[in-house]
Amino acid sequence: MKAVETTIQLKFSLQRPPINQLTNQPSTKQHQKTIICNPLPSMHLLVFILLFLESCCVQLSEGNSLAVENLATNGLPFPWSKVRLPNYIIPVHYHLLIHPNLTTLSFNGSVKIGIDVKNNTNWVVLHSKGLKIISATVLDEHEAHLSERALSVLEYPPHEQIAIFSPRILTSGQKYYLYLEFKAALNEGFFGFYKSTYKTKAGETRVLASTHFEPTSARMALPCFDEPIFKANYTVRIRRGPSHIALSNMPLEQTVEIGNGLLEDRFKVSVKMSSYLLAFVVCDFTAVSGLTDTGVNISIYAAPEKWQQTHYALEAALRLLEFYEQYFNILYPLPKLDLIAIPDFQSGAMENWGLTTYRETSLLYDPDISSASDKLWVTMVIGHELAHQWFGNLVTMQWWNDIWLNEGFARYMEFVSVAAVYPELKVEDHFLDTCFGAIGRDSLNSSRPISSVAENPTQIKEMFDTVSYDKGACILHMLRNFLTDEVFQSGIIRYLQTFQYSNARNEDLWDSLIKTCSEEEFTAGDYCYSSTQGTKNVYGFAGEHIDLREMMHSWTQQKGIPLVTVKQQGRTLHIGQERFLKIVLPQEPLWAALQDGFLWHIPLTYKTSHSDHEIKHILTTKSDELELDGDVDWVKLNTDMTGYYIVHYDEEGWAALSKLLKENHSALSFRDRASLVHNAFQLVTAGRLSLDKALDLITYLKSETHNVPLLQGIGYLQSFYKLIEKRNITDVKHDLKTYMLQYFREVIDSQTWSDDGTVSDRKLREEFLSLACELHYPPCLEKAQQLFLSWMESSGRVSLPTDVSETVYMVGAQHETGWLFLLEKLLQLGMEGSLIKKQNLPTLIYMVARNPVGHFLAWDFVKTHWKDLVAKFPLGSFGIREIIVGTVTQFSSTEELKEVKNFFGSIKEQVSQLRVIHVATENLEKNIVWLHRNLETMRTWLQQRLNQKKSDQNKYIF
Repeated sequence: MKAVETTIQLKFSLQRPPINQLTNQPSTKQHQKTIICNPLPSMHLLVFILLFLESCCVQLSEGNSLAVENLATNGLPFPWSKVRLPNYIIPVHYHLLIHPNLTTLSFNGSVKIGIDVKNNTNWVVLHSKGLKIISATVLDEHEAHLSERALSVLEYPPHEQIAIFSPRILTSGQKYYLYLEFKAALNEGFFGFYKSTYKTKAGETRVLASTHFEPTSARMALPCFDEPIFKANYTVRIRRGPSHIALSNMPLEQTVEIGNGLLEDRFKVSVKMSSYLLAFVVCDFTAVSGLTDTGVNISIYAAPEKWQQTHYALEAALRLLEFYEQYFNILYPLPKLDLIAIPDFQSGAMENWGLTTYRETSLLYDPDISSASDKLWVTMVIGHELAHQWFGNLVTMQWWNDIWLNEGFARYMEFVSVAAVYPELKVEDHFLDTCFGAIGRDSLNSSRPISSVAENPTQIKEMFDTVSYDKGACILHMLRNFLTDEVFQSGIIRYLQTFQYSNARNEDLWDSLIKTCSEEEFTAGDYCYSSTQGTKNVYGFAGEHIDLREMMHSWTQQKGIPLVTVKQQGRTLHIGQERFLKIVLPQEPLWAALQDGFLWHIPLTYKTSHSDHEIKHILTTKSDELELDGDVDWVKLNTDMTGYYIVHYDEEGWAALSKLLKENHSALSFRDRASLVHNAFQLVTAGRLSLDKALDLITYLKSETHNVPLLQGIGYLQSFYKLIEKRNITDVKHDLKTYMLQYFREVIDSQTWSDDGTVSDRKLREEFLSLACELHYPPCLEKAQQLFLSWMESSGRVSLPTDVSETVYMVGAQHETGWLFLLEKLLQLGMEGSLIKKQNLPTLIYMVARNPVGHFLAWDFVKTHWKDLVAKFPLGSFGIREIIVGTVTQFSSTEELKEVKNFFGSIKEQVSQLRVIHVATENLEKNIVWLHRNLETMRTWLQQRLNQKKSDQNKYIF
């Protein structure tokens, strides 16, 4: 799934101990058999027998007790106490019939699930949420009923589980079928089987039904074993009217008429897959199609009037799928792949096997109205979802604690694939931003390890975050550079081939990367050595031996990011590592506890003023010493920022690098320059480097020729401006605005209001013109207003330059009554969900909160409408997290912090599980600390710079 990427193996049985263990009375198998096979004379007796058998025939789950029972909705004891399902009933094949009614906005269906039984039991426990179970039956392998009566179904909503009681024991080693009929309303949100709508140009509202099951919402569309470990085959049938089409994971096998004007589409049997990858859509869309070189049929579906915007996606999907087949050395296993643009979609996209679903803005591209950023986004989202067809679909993590194996890989491979297939997009320019974003989260104590405990649906949803996606991608990038491209690629091919159609853990990836089998040994399914030998296998890195598994555990099993300290004394480099933290200083009482136990195996790289190549060293201890080849003017660690760590030099080291940037910045790569800017300001936030030194360092940007470090520098100044503007610190706000416009005026004035240039150039134009208008630069405002009036006078027929259209609209749309009225109206429309789609409400709230006059308005809106917002966007979802972070992180005072804590404290019972609350409040605390540490330095530095500027101008005049 594309965001807007330690398994606990439970071994238990539902069978309770024999009755004699509970009552101290003898019990025999014959006694059990006699009870079970008696006919059921009445419902009252059924309940009595059910309770009795539940106590004598069904074993307690691990850690359960008779004294503490979960009660089903009918008041009876529910036979399972854990959030995760028992592992002794295994689904093998689902035969699903689904019939959505797009008029009544409901659906009904049936499912026959073939199951393997591993332990004797009378109970089948599986997932169901929001479904009305009409009937339930258990059949033997010949499809004969095990009971003449409908079976009782117990429901336990807190765990989203149901339990079906079989009057005959389901015997270990035997195969059975579980048959259920069910119905429900189409969901009004974005999960399960839900309703979506779009409007035609004529104003007609049309309805479709689509699915989104990841991570735990397949249970909202059908009763199922809704955990990734339970892979099964699916045979899907969908009933529909003749004006619609139906799509599912597999190609259509046949369509039959069933009467009453209905058609039934029957799809081919799927490959073995997890429940969250099942998908189906009923709509009236049209498509464009094409074939890959290996014969895979790719189709792009969209609403009929948006059909012309699908052609670029088809081209990209064809090329990217062919790239992945070659890179992974495994052919895409399905005969077709559909990509469909769903009008209502919360995340960016979803990787359902063979039927990937997308938000319209993540799939549709119109060269006449879409910007360069839009094209890059569409290409990368497609690259992400297609990577999932291998990482996630073919090989799936065992449990959600390792979701990074899906999302981190897909996030990284979108960069690898797009760089190879579309080099003109220069996607590598944007990878640093991915790691910078991860560092922002990971440098706070509220971060988490890549592999983290997640049991219930809310915790699982929160795993789809910056840590899984971005940090996951960054440590894979570090690993790839550490191992070399060839070794990394061969290792992941081995991983995919070994675990295809099954599940894997962290350790399985590391084992695949360290095995050194020949191709013949590998394809025969053999290993070159025993598992004992495998754990001892090491790689050589710069002549040093490294245990790869131990090294990578240090990156996935503990949270945070290391800070590498560097001090040069003559020809000796003294290096050390500690945990990088933004809020707590080394001299503060909490420091020691927050540092305790943290140690990384860091693959260091560095270059010097005298080296013509990269030098490598592995740091596995708290401190070490390196000997340089000779006397050097400067040392730069983390070459091209391939490593996931921050570097802090001593005073002389920073001075030397600052001097180098001013005198000969091209001596360092653009990545090195951008990472120096980033590291410097991160250290300022952490209180480890003075702000004036970081500001002095970026004065070289006036001569910078590459967009990435330029955007990095201006980005920090812009963020400081927004922080100070919201606090209404007028003198510093004025001086910072004046400084930015003076210092970057040449760059701003050189931008054209057009769509010319490379993607990188167009991105720079978009950012700088937006900033200039935000700072009320008169030439920018005048041009934007001129373009807006021209567009208005033509009734929208005049096309605006796509890269600057957002800036033009933002300037032109400022109503004479001011921003406040406009922002209030936008929030009102977003809540109504008519003109502004509900999926865009979180982003709208964030946009309003970022506005200097809107941050209090947005926060008050969230407090007032909290219940409605949670109803629209479940706890833990992308939407609710964006709302919380987008509003809370705009604040920067102790009074605001107190108010935020009071609000979430008032709904503590509801949000106590949410990690995002801690992330947001710690970011607020970071803002408070930043202003406390740096405001006066900023004020003084700006005054000195502006005074110097005036002095220089006066000298020039006289």
